[in-house]
Amino acid sequence: MQNRDSIGHVTGKSVYVDDIPEQKGTLYGKVFGSPIAHGILKKIDVSDALKTPGVEAILTAADIPGENQIGGIIPDEVLFADEKVEFHGQPIAFVVAKDELTARKAAAKIIADIEPLEPITDPRIAKEKGLLLFPPNTFSSGDIDAAWKDCFHVFSGQAELNGQEHLYIETQGAYAYPTENDGIKIHSSTQGPTHVQHTTAHVLGIPMHRVEVDVTRLGGGFGGKEDQATAYACMAALAARKLKKPVKVILHRMDDMQMTGKRHPYSADYRIGLDKDYKIVAYEATLYQNGGAASDLSPAVLDRSLFHSTNTYFIPNTRITGYSCKTNLPPNTAFRGFGGPQGMFFIETAIARAAHELNIPAKTIQKKNLLQENDSFLYGQVAKQVNIQSCFDTLNKHDDLDSLQKEVDDFNKNHQLFKKGLAVMPICFGISFTKTTMNQARALVHVYHDGSIGVSTGAIEMGQGVNTKMIQVAAQTFSVSPDRVKVETTNTTRVSNTSPTAASSGADLNGKATQIACTAIRERLLELAASKLNSQKSELSILNEWVYQDNKQTTIHWNELVKEAYLERICLTENGHYATPVVHFNTKTKKGHPFAYHVYGASAWLVTLDCLRGTYTFDKVEVVHDFGNSMNFNIDRGQAEGALVQGLGWMTMEELSYDAEGVLKSNSLSTYKIPDIYSVPKELNIIPLAANGPEPAILRSKAVGEPPLMYGIGAYFALYNAIKAFNPKAPFETDAPMTPEKALMLLYKG
Repeated sequence: MQNRDSIGHVTGKSVYVDDIPEQKGTLYGKVFGSPIAHGILKKIDVSDALKTPGVEAILTAADIPGENQIGGIIPDEVLFADEKVEFHGQPIAFVVAKDELTARKAAAKIIADIEPLEPITDPRIAKEKGLLLFPPNTFSSGDIDAAWKDCFHVFSGQAELNGQEHLYIETQGAYAYPTENDGIKIHSSTQGPTHVQHTTAHVLGIPMHRVEVDVTRLGGGFGGKEDQATAYACMAALAARKLKKPVKVILHRMDDMQMTGKRHPYSADYRIGLDKDYKIVAYEATLYQNGGAASDLSPAVLDRSLFHSTNTYFIPNTRITGYSCKTNLPPNTAFRGFGGPQGMFFIETAIARAAHELNIPAKTIQKKNLLQENDSFLYGQVAKQVNIQSCFDTLNKHDDLDSLQKEVDDFNKNHQLFKKGLAVMPICFGISFTKTTMNQARALVHVYHDGSIGVSTGAIEMGQGVNTKMIQVAAQTFSVSPDRVKVETTNTTRVSNTSPTAASSGADLNGKATQIACTAIRERLLELAASKLNSQKSELSILNEWVYQDNKQTTIHWNELVKEAYLERICLTENGHYATPVVHFNTKTKKGHPFAYHVYGASAWLVTLDCLRGTYTFDKVEVVHDFGNSMNFNIDRGQAEGALVQGLGWMTMEELSYDAEGVLKSNSLSTYKIPDIYSVPKELNIIPLAANGPEPAILRSKAVGEPPLMYGIGAYFALYNAIKAFNPKAPFETDAPMTPEKALMLLYKG
């Protein structure tokens, strides 16, 4: 089944926030952000700005009728700065005018009197000064202190890992307008409609039922709209309610890049110990998360870094401590992988460091330590349906890694200024929200009396094909044509209390809820059919829109059955509720079963490095990925390819650059580079692992949104291996991304 949104996208018919027909009298908002990263806000002078013809209002913290607070996990983030500013671009005021240009001109006239304070951008410095967003967290297993004496090899080091700009095609935006009965409706580009609803109600000082949030689709999210879309929805709603007029705000690209948080940069100290056979005995790491000026989703992101800090390996003795450091940068936030990639990068760095010192391929250590069935993760969950060894074996079958390494070595012997590098990157990624209460979803299903079907869920379509998968679930459960099924917009009045579409769980949670609702209606229809056929319901089924009895087609068609149900006053509407079973986690003991299942995979990266210029080309990437029983391989393969390339960009070229004053210098596509068609590996093969999926996965089709991004980590180490082939004395310095400039410096260092 093809992605149902593709035709709309390529023909320009797909509707995003900025495409919604505007009501008469719509006004436009522009955010005035702080001109400095840190200071005491003494006064805001908006007098000249208010005189600008066409300006309707300029809103500040003083205009908020409820509470000036939008923090989600921890209430530490204001909507508008009122006493101090803590990052460059922090919203101070919201200009509302007849058009966007007028609002922008007026915003330029606002004067903010701010007493400067020293900005801090380095998480290690923040830690030294005691500036933490919340207390540190530690996951451990075994007896790490006693384990070091059993290690034959011990290596330690420091690593730096930069963040990543989401760069969704559709920038942050919202359109709000008053409705009758003292309500407000918001069209928001958000991954979390309920969070927008709740926070807006809190800011406006009204109950949630007066706030309706509607989402048709997003032009990309990648986690950047899980929490951070909320502020702009609140601003639009605040202005619309105050002025009693429709208000739209769509951020300019450079404003979006400047004001919004990114993937969290991390700094880390690590120590790894191995026995004589290269089995990892002990691993210890201290992670310094750059959280930015407020907590946002940093607590959950840091937890997931700890959960994934041992990647695909069984390590009996571990201790991983994470500090979330408060800096004067925009609050960093969710990004595809949600902390998992950072945790996995550091264990791979430690393994690569050990391999460098021992002068052996890193894959020797990797293969020696792969998880096996019934091994325990450091958080106590027992590993089940472990497929990582099968992924390695299948990868080796398609590309003999030893033979490939020999080809690389032969090439390097015969070429002076071009060197090849090979690296293997395995992955193990847990699927579920690690906050247990978020693992729930609902779906509202209507079967209309003409036989057509409407499905409403909490899932947000943002290019990943979740709407198509919901259609598949409904069509398969009823055994009808997919053309009968329509997925409605995601709306908080139809489906309430939703979890954000995140954690790769959108299809699982909402698909299961849809399946439950459809099954309930189908069972009522079969009961009706049994009465008409004078048979037992257990003898009946629906197949390809016909009722079958004992596997023989009857005369009852879907249309007739549904119409008869309507005439018999049988309920053709159902609300399905799904809560992921088994998952739990004790935040005090740091043990539990936080994930419904894990996704496994292995990849091999081959790169050619121009040692005169520092530029490089990825010749080939071979991936064996554990899709389970993929319900839509075209969509899943596309997600795997896109995630892998996004991971490649993070590791090689996407370099965030803030100056000492906390100002983002890589604030446009001329200064922040992302992969284009020429950056993609010349050959990219995604090979599905032959393995059944687990029951918690919808139709046993494993989640695919986030796990493949972590394959991109292999790009970094393939590049380092090519550098080492040219310069054996090159120091083992880990500072991702490996831009051509950094590669060039390492080629001639040491």
